[in-house]
Amino acid sequence: MKITLDLRSTVDENAQRYFEAAKKARKKAKGAEKALATWEARAEKGPAKAKVVRKREWFERFRWCYSSDGFLMIGGRDATTNEMVVKKHADKGDVVFHTDMAGSPFIIVKAGGKTVPTTTLEEAAVFCASYGRGWKQGMASLEVFHVSPEQVTKEAQAGEHLPKGAFMIRGKTTYHKPALAVAVGLDTQGRVMAGPPGAVKKHCEKAVEVLQGNEKTSDVAKALKQALGADDLDELVAALPAGGAKLGAAALARHTKS
Repeated sequence: MKITLDLRSTVDENAQRYFEAAKKARKKAKGAEKALATWEARAEKGPAKAKVVRKREWFERFRWCYSSDGFLMIGGRDATTNEMVVKKHADKGDVVFHTDMAGSPFIIVKAGGKTVPTTTLEEAAVFCASYGRGWKQGMASLEVFHVSPEQVTKEAQAGEHLPKGAFMIRGKTTYHKPALAVAVGLDTQGRVMAGPPGAVKKHCEKAVEVLQGNEKTSDVAKALKQALGADDLDELVAALPAGGAKLGAAALARHTKS
């Protein structure tokens, strides 16, 4: 080892200079060892997995749920999306649900050329009732009606004007009076599904019932995130009815066919 002394400095000053240099070298060595250990640990785990971004379906911009019978049900979140579900997505043979209460969503059952069974009609009525103003008002049940898409029109009576999201209903209506009920779960594709408890249980491995309550939507969503093991908090917030809620006491078991 070669040592260079500064003749202008004392022996003690030269010694102190080498002592400081050695201390810096030891510090660098420790940092290098730590970096090496971290790199080796990562190498043992293998390459980092990139987060998979799930492709969202067209109906996920609306309220949506599959019925127990497998029929897609979609609904408006506000006046703009109410307008969209009726104008763009209500096809011949579908079934349209609404209530006489202002602030209710339009729910469309996508029939896909099939006859919509009674089970699905009943679940769609629950879906419509639960995501309207009746939830915030603490109502236990609410009258809901269904019609065909051909009965829903934007043509108002003479001298009247229909605001965005509002439609005229013409002809015969069929009424239901469902209880308000909501459950939230994760389906087999990891999507947050929210709607009638029976329908959600049918398609989700784990679901939690949501009750009317005064807790903040964000707090309920955080509790749901933990209960379901979900990733997207915003998706859970969007799945909840407006006006406050609380979680049911226990998770719901999934229905299975015997």
